[in-house]
Amino acid sequence: MWYFLIKQAALDIAQHRDLQQRSSLAEVELFNEPYQNWYVFSVERENYGEFMDHLDREGIAYDLTTDRPTREEMLAGMR
Repeated sequence: MWYFLIKQAALDIAQHRDLQQRSSLAEVELFNEPYQNWYVFSVERENYGEFMDHLDREGIAYDLTTDRPTREEMLAGMR
């Protein structure tokens, strides 16, 4: 499984819906100000390349990991 992390503000509603359909699971990690909320899209290994290519074509910035980061790890990365 691959995990694509995208800042919520980077996507509009249509893009979010499209990525939800392309992923196995879509989650939202909510944070209080001054930190940003993040979308976490889980993608099966066999769909990884197609999903990544789609993000690149759309110009959507993302972080990629093979292990789902914990909330604390995400928060530490924003500090």
